Amino acid sequence: MGEVSMGEVSLGQTSLGAAVVCAGAAVWLLGERHSGSRRVQLLLAGGGVVGAGPPSWHRLAGGLRRLRGRLRAEWWALAVGLVLAVLGASVLPVVAGAAGVPLLRRVRLAAQARRGRERRGDAVITLCGALAGEVRAGRQPGEALLSAVHDSGGLGEAQAAVLAAARFGGDVPGALAGAARQPGADGLLGLAACWRVAVDQGAGLAAGLDRLEGALRAERDQRADLRAQLSGARSTAVMLAGLPALGLLLGVALGADPLHVLLHTGPGLGCLLIGGLLEGLGMWWAMRIVRGAEAV
Repeated sequence: MGEVSMGEVSLGQTSLGAAVVCAGAAVWLLGERHSGSRRVQLLLAGGGVVGAGPPSWHRLAGGLRRLRGRLRAEWWALAVGLVLAVLGASVLPVVAGAAGVPLLRRVRLAAQARRGRERRGDAVITLCGALAGEVRAGRQPGEALLSAVHDSGGLGEAQAAVLAAARFGGDVPGALAGAARQPGADGLLGLAACWRVAVDQGAGLAAGLDRLEGALRAERDQRADLRAQLSGARSTAVMLAGLPALGLLLGVALGADPLHVLLHTGPGLGCLLIGGLLEGLGMWWAMRIVRGAEAV
């Protein structure tokens, strides 16, 4: 009877183990099926990358990226003013932040214009090199100019006029001179002169373009070297301009209340006004010196 009981126990344990294995396999298969259905739903619903999260999260992230792209850098001045207004219980930081928005917008637009001039100058250098290569390959000047302009794209808004002049035998030097009026495209005046000399007097166009490209490249490298040398002075001016903010942080760390003194007392308001004027004049004068050195 003991042997029968032991056999029944062994058989019961075997059956229980088989049942557990079957149940585990069923759960695993069910999970795989649901996972596959979720992948199909994400793909069909336009959810994006599989396994990267629900579609609503992707929409939220895309909205945040679009908002950050539309929020220009100058609006951070107003945001900082709002934070300081809440901390200092005064409306003056908001007014100062709102006044700083147009100034920072002007700085941003100036930097954007400078980058545009640099890109246009680089495109003109590329155009000269590509045109010289096309002429050496045996193409006619007009055909070579069409191919080089399409490759470089450095003529901006005047590209259509230059292409039309080159395609239909128009005044190519005049079109190039018109395109040279764009900021950063002054090298096109040299290209127009090379074209006029080569076409009218039969001189070598490729040789003139090589010399022009070398001169423009050397001028660009000189400007880049000068800008690198002046970056130290610009960084020093910006660092000195940020020292008052560091002083405020040190005052808070020492247990004082500098915002209350500056925004709610007569001497503090006077110091804030005079310090702000001196700060603005110092930054304007330092940047004027740096821009004057860059223009030399």
